[in-house]
Amino acid sequence: MSRFDMSELECSFIEPVLSNKVLGVARVDDRRVLNGIFYKLRTGVPWRNVPRRYGPYTTVVSIL
Repeated sequence: MSRFDMSELECSFIEPVLSNKVLGVARVDDRRVLNGIFYKLRTGVPWRNVPRRYGPYTTVVSIL
């Protein structure tokens, strides 16, 4: 977990508003994807340079 990643408490606040529907492909970990989006917004790196720990960059981009 990175210094700027969401904590358990922060994640518990956001969980109720996230969709829990499964349509087609199995969902990835919402927390991991959100941390990837926040990383991109905070650092300004290109999507392809988002660290792999947040999942494939195509998954992080497709959520937006």
